This record gives sequence, structure tokens and C-alpha cells, in this order.
Amino acid sequence: MNDPETPSPDVSVVIPALDEENTIEPLAEQIGSVLEALGKDYEIVFVDDGSTDGTFERVRVLHERDGRIKGIRFRGNFGKSEALTAGFDASRGKVIVTMDADLQDDPEEIPRFLETIQQGYDLVSGWKKQRQDPLGKRIPSLIFNRITSWVSGIKLHDFNCGFKAYRRELVEELDIYGELHRYIPALAGQRRFRIAEIPVRHHPRRHGRSKYGWERFTRGLLDLITILFLTNYLRRPAHLFGTTGLALGGTGFLICMYMTVLWFLGQRPIGNRPLLLLGILLLITGVQFVSIGLLGELINRFNSSGKPEYSVIEELR
Repeated sequence: MNDPETPSPDVSVVIPALDEENTIEPLAEQIGSVLEALGKDYEIVFVDDGSTDGTFERVRVLHERDGRIKGIRFRGNFGKSEALTAGFDASRGKVIVTMDADLQDDPEEIPRFLETIQQGYDLVSGWKKQRQDPLGKRIPSLIFNRITSWVSGIKLHDFNCGFKAYRRELVEELDIYGELHRYIPALAGQRRFRIAEIPVRHHPRRHGRSKYGWERFTRGLLDLITILFLTNYLRRPAHLFGTTGLALGGTGFLICMYMTVLWFLGQRPIGNRPLLLLGILLLITGVQFVSIGLLGELINRFNSSGKPEYSVIEELR
């Protein structure tokens, strides 16, 4: 837990890391140089998401040298959303900057993020306009960003950029898990926070290997459905399922009424007609959807347990 009597730094930099032992030290040095030049009181929080190399040992050495550098070590790989959540929970800064640990994000851009925050924005998202990644990463990312922008209604070019800055009050309202870290701007927009986007420099990867894969792209698209629900129907699930159920059930009812009229007109039998079976199926499906919506409304009345979805084995404060 953070000590409420300890003055909060101006800036916290939260950095999830997975097998990045070669980048930890130069990244911390670059961040420190930039923030010291600005005259900012700062802290750097590295979150080791189950690394199998010497990543956390590098963090430990830096922490012993400079208490402003802190570390959190997971028992295993829990994912970037949980790493960010742990970093947010441990950070104390008035502004929280997140960035990747692979040196592709340029710490020299941090002053521009802070300047944009000072203009009244609550979240500033980076845009890797000239992205230095293979085509196999850029094309899926382009598709993902276009779809996410259309579905969420938040007009950003690069939802998936890990280089972002947040006001603390926004971070305290976030609840992210799975692949939802990709959709933080959508979640923030749903709560009416002010969002901005700035182009940032992006460097080629010099150490390690990318953790990106097509399975992440697939999971991200599935979580997009979750975001659609969270941003539009979280507090009114009956509106989503109920509307769908009424449409299906109403169509089924009209079909059954039509078949009933045919029966009274003597066009029998009707029991062997596929149209009747379709009408009955739509009626049943409609009732089920309405029932799911009502159950969702009931479940929505209960709060979650609030327990974190990650497990920390060691922490350096």
C-alpha cells in the first residue's frame, strides 16, 4: 500500500516488461534524464510479467542504486492488462505515463505528453505514425484500429500504442483485464474523460523479440465485443438482449399468426411446414434473449469481489 503521508511525485512512469533484461537500464536512464531536465519529481515502476531471463534482477540493481525506481514481479505471465493494473496500483504520481520496455518508445516524447495533459486532457494517447515494425504487425494493427474506432466512436489512429499519459483520477476508475488495455481510450470515453492523440517517434526493436502474435489479434477482436457491451450496455444489459429478443420473438409471433390464419382458411396441415418450425424457433430464442437481459440486470446489481487478477511474488518500493 502507498503511504498517504509520503508526497506524491509529479510523474509516475509504469512499464510492463517481459524478457527485456537488455533494455531495462538504458530505458530507466533515458527516462530519468528527461524528467530531471524538466525539474519533475518522478518514480519509475517496472512490472515484470513473468520474465524467464534476468529482467527483475536488473530492476533490483537499479532500485538499490535509486529508490525512485521500483519493481513488481509476478509469479508468472498474467498479461499486459494485469501488469498495467499492478503498476497503476503501486504508482503515486499525479500523472501516470505508460510505455513499453523494448526501447521502441522514445522517452524524449514524455514532455509533449505532459504538456498536452496540462492543456486539460485526461488521457493522451501516442500515435506511432511512422511505425518501425514489420508489415506483418502493421497490417493487422491498421485493421484493428479502424474497426475499434468505428465500433467505439473514439476517433484515434492507434488504440494499441502503449505510450500514453493519464491523469490519476482516470486511472483510479479503470478496471482492465484480458486484452482490455487496448481499449482504454474507449473505456475512458464512455466515462466522458477528455482524450487527445499525439504523433510520437517509434524506433526499431534492437533487443529481444516481439511478443505480438496472431493469437493476440484474435483475442483483441473478441474483447472488442466486450468493449461494445461495456461502453453501451454495461448498465442496461436488458436493452441489448431485450431488443434482440423482442425482434426475434416478434418475427416468430408474426410467422405463427400467419400460419394460424392459413389453418383457419383450410390450408392444412401446417405442422410439417418449415415456416412454422422457424416461427416457433424464433419465439423460443426471443424469450431466451429477453430472459438473459433480465438476468444481466439482476447480476449488474452485485459488485465484483474486487480481488486483483494477478499474483505478486516480490515488490521493491
